[in-house]
Amino acid sequence: MRRIGFDNDKYIQMQSEKIKERIGKFGGKLYMEFGGKLFDDYHASRVLPGFQPDSKIRMLTQLKDDVEIVVVINAGDIEKNKVRGDLGITYDMDVLRLIDAFHGYGLFVGSVVLTRFDGNEAVLAYQKKLESLGLKVYRHYSIPGYPSNVPLIISDEGYGKNDYIETQKPLVVITAPGPGSGKMAVCLSQLYHENKRGVKAGYAKFETFPIWNIPLQHPVNMAYEAATADLNDVNMIDPYHLEAYGVSTVNYNRDVAVFPVLNAMFKQIYGESPYKSPTDMGVNMAGNCIFDDEAVSAAAKQEIIRRYYKECCELRKGKANEEAVEKIKILMNKAEISIGDRPVVAAANLKAETTGLPAAAIELNDGTIITGKTSSLMGASSAMVLNALKYLAGIEDEAELISPNVIQPIQHLKVEHLGNHNPHLHVDETLIALTICAGTDERAKMALEKLDELRDCEMHSTVILSPVDENTFHKLKVQITCEAKYQTGKLYHR
Repeated sequence: MRRIGFDNDKYIQMQSEKIKERIGKFGGKLYMEFGGKLFDDYHASRVLPGFQPDSKIRMLTQLKDDVEIVVVINAGDIEKNKVRGDLGITYDMDVLRLIDAFHGYGLFVGSVVLTRFDGNEAVLAYQKKLESLGLKVYRHYSIPGYPSNVPLIISDEGYGKNDYIETQKPLVVITAPGPGSGKMAVCLSQLYHENKRGVKAGYAKFETFPIWNIPLQHPVNMAYEAATADLNDVNMIDPYHLEAYGVSTVNYNRDVAVFPVLNAMFKQIYGESPYKSPTDMGVNMAGNCIFDDEAVSAAAKQEIIRRYYKECCELRKGKANEEAVEKIKILMNKAEISIGDRPVVAAANLKAETTGLPAAAIELNDGTIITGKTSSLMGASSAMVLNALKYLAGIEDEAELISPNVIQPIQHLKVEHLGNHNPHLHVDETLIALTICAGTDERAKMALEKLDELRDCEMHSTVILSPVDENTFHKLKVQITCEAKYQTGKLYHR
């Protein structure tokens, strides 16, 4: 069973109180930057076992009468079709998903902001799409010399060139599909525009990672660096906080770099700054809610290894660079871990060596490792899932849960009528076939009833999974890694 190390109820209570306290320090208008994922922060739930992915949104609903949401997306992420790894959808589509989700919680979404706007055709088309859906869209631009050229930034040629975002509520939450979106710059730009309009607005930051009051080299903070390796984020001791209070706290390079801009802006607006450091800007109570550091550290180390494999696969697909992979290797060395600390890797690779074909392995909650091999009927991942379900249901390994008479007609349909070249059943197709068999076969029914027990289990594949299988495992909440190689030597892979 997965070991819990984080008190989620305590977190919600402490975090809610801290946010209300910060709102009370500013009168009239507060822009709050929300880092990480609001609805489904699966990174946090992986590295802080016990953290619930929807904790942040549950807090916001308590303030929904006073809250307005502004969703930010980097124009470059639209151009590159950047994909959100945990959901398998592009950032531009995730903006729409987020807006629908906010509406589902009864929260008001005021607008979408396109940051680093450069007039790219794909971005213009996306803006038109959003506007056709009835959404307000604003453009923010790159500023030369950002964030060091403070006089230019805090001028009509800097933040002044950005569109002013019209908002209605006293608390404006700035969020985004992922990191590197420019959320803080949007907040600061709004402070500049509000000041010109005579409004004394405030700013605060709600960022879960890095956690400011645990060590710099704690595995949880290193896991954050691994998760943002493609952005070149670096955790560091906050020099401003150390100078002001004589206390070491952890922040990251972009917040430290932009702090002089924020400080100068507050001085311009108020005559003095309410913050002495980037750490002061934050309202993060996560570090106070870790009650089992050993469990949390172990979970974070596994996340670093998963991120290494993910970045290697992205590099193989041509979507990443060597620098990001090398950075995670360095983090693994710092954390004193290797791929050998992920037991499913060795198990899957050994199975592949033995059979000469792609293989997969999953570590169940009791520590048992189950493997699956490629056969004429199904792929390794599908075989692994069936083998795991048989083990969990106490069914003998030799049992046939799905008859070849069920599988073969599906293969015929895929190849002869749907144009697929690979007859093997994907994991979702295998589960559908198992569901059909469960109507008449008690053992198939018993196996299907164990499906939820795959949640949070660790899995490894010796080849890059198809998007279909990867998406299915995400839905099952199985933590997957893959070797950075394809099943075939073809140049084109869907």
